[in-house]
Amino acid sequence: MHRNIETFLGCDAEYADSQIVIFGAPFDSTTSYRPGARFASKVMRAESYGLETYSPYQDLDLTDFKIFDGGDLELCFGDTNLALNDIENFAQKIFADKKIPLMIGGEHLVTLGMFRAAVEKFPDIRVIHFDAHTDLRDDYLGAKLSHATVIRRVHDIIGDGKIFQFGIRSGDRPEFEFAAKHTRLKKFNFDGLDKVIAEVADKPIYLTIDLDVLDPGVFPGTGTPEAGGVTFLELLNAALKVVKNCNVIATDLLELSPPYDPSGISTATALKILREMLIAIAAKFKISR
Repeated sequence: MHRNIETFLGCDAEYADSQIVIFGAPFDSTTSYRPGARFASKVMRAESYGLETYSPYQDLDLTDFKIFDGGDLELCFGDTNLALNDIENFAQKIFADKKIPLMIGGEHLVTLGMFRAAVEKFPDIRVIHFDAHTDLRDDYLGAKLSHATVIRRVHDIIGDGKIFQFGIRSGDRPEFEFAAKHTRLKKFNFDGLDKVIAEVADKPIYLTIDLDVLDPGVFPGTGTPEAGGVTFLELLNAALKVVKNCNVIATDLLELSPPYDPSGISTATALKILREMLIAIAAKFKISR
C-alpha cells in the first residue's frame, strides 16, 4: 500500500512502518433519510488541518506515532454487496499484516464489511456499539442490507450476548424487543459501560461509533438526527475508556454528513474524537515514531 497524497493531519507514515491504518469508506446508498455521509472522509481529511496534532486531554501528540492514511476506497454505489466486499477485502489485508484499522464512514452499513473481515481473524470477537439507533431491523423496506439493519446482520454472524449497545434512543418496538432477548442494550447514555469493559477485557473488541449518538445540538451534521443525545465529553470519555481498557482490534467512526452542517462544527467535533482515538490506540500499543 502507498500513503495517500492528502493525508489526515499527522497520519503521514508509510504503511510498512505503521500499526494503525485509517481509511475512508464513502458509501451511503442505503441511507434512509438524508444522504451525504459519503462525503465525510474527504471533508474530514481536508478539515483536519484546522486541528492541532497535540491532545491536551492525553498530553500526547499524533506526531509521536506512526499512522498510515490509506485514502478513500472507491466503492460501487449501485451494488451494496460489491461495496461491502471491497471493504472486507481491504480490511482483510490490514488484519493479515497485523495492523489496526480505523474506518471513516460513510453510513453505518459499512461496518458490516469490515466486521466480516474482523470476525474471520478474531472468531471470539465482541462488539461495543455507540449509537442513537438500535439498527436491529431484520429488513428496511424489504432490504436486508441497510444502515437500519447493520447490527442485526452482525448479530446473525456472532449470535446472542456478544453485542453491547449504548446511547440508544430510537428504533421500532420489535427492535427493542429483539435487543431485550439477544443483545445488551442501554438506553440514552453510557451507564454500565465500566461493567461491560470488565466483562470483555480479555476479548477482541470491535468498537463502532455512529456519531448521531451525540445530541444534535452538538452534532447537527448527520443523516438521522435524534434529540436527547450525549455530550461531546461524554462520548469522548466513553470511547477513550473502551480503547484504553479493552483489546480493540478495529474501530469505525460513522454517519457524519457534512452537507447538513455548513458551519463545519460537526466535522470539527468528529475530527476531535478521531484524533483522540488515534492517539489512545497508538499509545496503548506503544507505537512510537
